[in-house]
Amino acid sequence: MASSSGRRLNIDNVNPHVRAAKYAVRGELAVKSEEYRAQLQSGMTDLPFTQVISANIGNPQQLDQKPLTFFRQVLSILENPALLEKKDVLVNHLGYKPDVLERAKRLLKQVGSVGAYSASNGVPAIRQSIADFLERRDGFPANQADIYLSAGASSGVNTLLHVICADDKSGILVPIPQYPLYTASLSVLNATCVPYFLDESKNWGTDLSIIKESYDKAKAQGTDVRAIVIINPGNPTGASLPEEDIRAVIEFARQERLVIIADEVYQTNVFIGEFISFKRMLRQMAREKPGVYDNVELASLHSVSKGMVGECGHRGGYFELVNFDPQVQAEIYKFVSIMLCAPVIGQCLVELMVNPPKPGEPSYELYQKEYDAIFYGLKERATALHRAFEQMEGVECGVPQGSMYLFPTIKLPAKAVQAAAAQGRTPDEFYCMRLLEATGVCVVPGSGFGQKEGTLHFRTTFLAPGTEWVGSIVKFHKEFMDEFR
Repeated sequence: MASSSGRRLNIDNVNPHVRAAKYAVRGELAVKSEEYRAQLQSGMTDLPFTQVISANIGNPQQLDQKPLTFFRQVLSILENPALLEKKDVLVNHLGYKPDVLERAKRLLKQVGSVGAYSASNGVPAIRQSIADFLERRDGFPANQADIYLSAGASSGVNTLLHVICADDKSGILVPIPQYPLYTASLSVLNATCVPYFLDESKNWGTDLSIIKESYDKAKAQGTDVRAIVIINPGNPTGASLPEEDIRAVIEFARQERLVIIADEVYQTNVFIGEFISFKRMLRQMAREKPGVYDNVELASLHSVSKGMVGECGHRGGYFELVNFDPQVQAEIYKFVSIMLCAPVIGQCLVELMVNPPKPGEPSYELYQKEYDAIFYGLKERATALHRAFEQMEGVECGVPQGSMYLFPTIKLPAKAVQAAAAQGRTPDEFYCMRLLEATGVCVVPGSGFGQKEGTLHFRTTFLAPGTEWVGSIVKFHKEFMDEFR
């Protein structure tokens, strides 16, 4: 139906690929939750809850995760270098340690003003600090020339997909369920998402036979499959991939000449097992079989938004390229140059993340205390939420493995499914909307991430402090199930 608007732009003539994109994490439920939040802030008291819990998005500091003191103290000086003239006040009255001042001085020398543009791929000294971190983490060399600072990992994903996708036949293998950034970005680019399902029965692990089946089907339909996305640890599932799964993906990428996009922003949020980077495993396999993996292209991403840092609003991240053609890398540099540079204060936060206080340094004790408190607090809340799900009728959820999320399966009564259809909603959307309306807890329906036909899920963070909100979910669920029996 044509729009009746007299304006030049209307819903019928804007970019149809933008219109088609879906991003459930900030969709209808999130908008509704913000309306409720505004009503509560204005003094409205007739809602059945007293606060909104934004469990729909991994936004730690919105849910009261405290900033790491060392990081914020350094940033305060970077934003206002004149503070260095008040060393006595900083050290003796505000608790700044000498290493805070030294780090700030060093970064100011390397960066200049955080209000000025940097090199398009990031401040050289910060890229070198990241390279040093990667070498410590993986045990293999890293080159700062292959590292690109970005405005969070999302910006890095956007850059990579823009360069990789040439036309509507360009296909990207994307895990399902997945963080909807990937499907939304591919929609905007008018490229092809090639979904492959993760195996819920194996803690949402990768199944190479399923990946191959999806790849072969897309190829038979004329899709030029160019890359495979791996989110490790998983979002929304929280799963950490074991070494054998990572090796299998790398070997498959070698055989089919696929670029690997390794989204590793939750690498410090691991409760079970260990995080193994794709870079480390690729280099290990190359050492075992010299020359075999030299052309396997890998782009891996990290961010200050997650983990114990949780600085989403500062928009800092990076990606590293491995085995990319120099001419392609030049095009990537050109693309990031169009956006000038990542926020410089965010770049400085990345440097602090990869190079935190070390044992023996004045700020180390407090840093480690704060870091551990956040980590074990997240683990404790994840366990408490998982225990609550175990009590709920028709809800199944794997043991929390990592990241910031749980992704339980829900089985709803037939009457609830019918009621959802009457409202034009999927059953999981209907359930999540009713949950929000009754409790103020905002979660995301599984349909926003993709799920196997005939299954229902929702994703929730376990970032919110306390347990009262968890109890409200349990109470709501019982009442919901009783209502629709």
